[in-house]
Amino acid sequence: MAGKILSLKIDVDTWRGTHIGVPCLLNILKRHDTFATFLFSLGPDHTGRAIKRVFRKGFLKKVSRTSVVEHYGLKTLLYGTLLPGPDIGYREAELMRTVRDAGHEVGIHCWDHIRWQDNVARQSAKWTQNEMHRAANRFKEIFGSSARTHGAAGWQMNPSAFACEQELGFEYASDVRGSCPFQPVDDRGGLLGVPQIPTTLPTLDELIGDNGLTEENVHRHLLGLTEEHGQPHVYTLHAELEGMRLSTVFEKLLSGWHQQGYRLGSCRDAFDSLDTTRLPKHRIVMGEVAGRSGILALQDPIAYSAKTSLQM
Repeated sequence: MAGKILSLKIDVDTWRGTHIGVPCLLNILKRHDTFATFLFSLGPDHTGRAIKRVFRKGFLKKVSRTSVVEHYGLKTLLYGTLLPGPDIGYREAELMRTVRDAGHEVGIHCWDHIRWQDNVARQSAKWTQNEMHRAANRFKEIFGSSARTHGAAGWQMNPSAFACEQELGFEYASDVRGSCPFQPVDDRGGLLGVPQIPTTLPTLDELIGDNGLTEENVHRHLLGLTEEHGQPHVYTLHAELEGMRLSTVFEKLLSGWHQQGYRLGSCRDAFDSLDTTRLPKHRIVMGEVAGRSGILALQDPIAYSAKTSLQM
């Protein structure tokens, strides 16, 4: 088919995002005759426990740029603290199956979004495996088959998580930020986990409120980043944002990408187009991304080779 692939990866973080945002996104995608990858949080919604991030570098600046209460809702911001966290997978299993039955790819985001995002980077292999197996078991209960892909909450991972993806039989994952599909390797060049289809574009919450970007013009900035067809792209959106208050922005992006000649689809579409035997090998490093607080998993921009490894 003509045109570069631009994959749509939808992170569904909360019960509100699942219950309200996902049906809205299904309608938008149907209108634009487009399919996407939906990655679900499958356990309890403990969004309120993110309050401890107030001490993280850059968090208050981000909050001041984006309307957290408007995007997530006051009730959601109390889940796991003053209110019990609803079990998303239990409540929304039928809706999740509707997403699959509509032709979209479905995969695992996490068991407990806040628990994973705020802890996995420093946790043990046992803790990591337990979280991932809980999510994988719930996914199988809902869909009747095992998950084939995973996209980490908050782009937070550790070496045990990459290894567990292979153990669980995932065919590929989208856990990191980067520039192109690649096979992760460790510092000695040993294969680490499954192929990665990284997020290549900034997210709306990283852009809005900075450098003069608003809800009215942010789509132009993103379309400017994709104007040249130099590489396939992955755009990560959130059911709580593009599926709700920022749905108009998302529709503008879809129209713009169609006009630019992209073939919009799921991360699976991008993976199926690859010759996985010839993927470049890259390490995964931790670093910052403009507009996002904290550090996250990144594709090392320099491809791995035995020669460059010996020079380090």
